[in-house]
Formats: sequence, structure tokens, C-alpha cells
Amino acid sequence: MNQNRFWKQAFSFVLLLLVYGVYQFGNKQAELKQPGEYDDLLSLQQAVSAQRSKVWFNETQFTVYKLLADDTKGSRHQRFLVKREGLPTLLVAHNIDLAPRAPLRPGQSLYIKGRYEWNQKGGVLHWTHHDPRGVQPGGWLRLGEEKYQ
Repeated sequence: MNQNRFWKQAFSFVLLLLVYGVYQFGNKQAELKQPGEYDDLLSLQQAVSAQRSKVWFNETQFTVYKLLADDTKGSRHQRFLVKREGLPTLLVAHNIDLAPRAPLRPGQSLYIKGRYEWNQKGGVLHWTHHDPRGVQPGGWLRLGEEKYQ
């Protein structure tokens, strides 16, 4: 009976060490992440496939596909197309009356945080700026360490 108890305690101890090691490894991985390494691709994919709008997404990496002319009707918006594997080509409408213009070029990688609106062409990413009323969380465009919000 003592030998059976010994093995149960040894097994419990090894299991405890294993759980602790996994916990510590997970914490180290979280500490190593840099800004922008969290990617919200799944939220966007779900919104596109469900044809949902008003979907806020966390900072997600894209590649600038094409620069478009600014939209100057009403609030001015810097417009460009972005691509990301697993998503259709998306239009970005970045309000340059509320946030600085981002110096973009095709092929450039950037991170976007904002709101997705579905349309038949794939969708629009907007609210890539702070909320001047402080009601919404707001978003941004990020190139390297520089945020345009």
C-alpha cells in the first residue's frame, strides 16, 4: 500500500511540474510578443463570410495593394486597397480630417485596427482613427512603430 501511495504522489508531482512548465512557457511566449503580433484575422474572416458589418477588429497585418484617390466628399478620407491571405481585397477609408495621412506605398506591410463593414466587393475597413468624442475605442494604421490615429 505504501508503494502504491508513493507512485500516486510521484505521478501527481510530475503532473504538477508539467502544468507549471506549460504555464511558464505560455507566459514567456506572451512576454516575447511585440506590438502588432496579435492578429485578428479570424474575426475578419468570420465577418466577411457572415456578411456582417460594424465588426471591430484588433490590430491585424495587411499588405498595401493599391493607392486610390482621396475621397473629398464630406470628411476627407485617404483610400487604398489592402490584401491578406484568407480575405478578399479590402478598401481602407482612413479619415484624414481626424488622423494624419499615412505615407503608404504598394507592397508595404502595415497593421490596421478599426471597424469592418461588409459590402459586395469584399468590405471596407474604417474607424482607423481616434474617436473625437471619446465614445468608441477608435483604431489606427501602424507602420513600424508609428501610429496614424
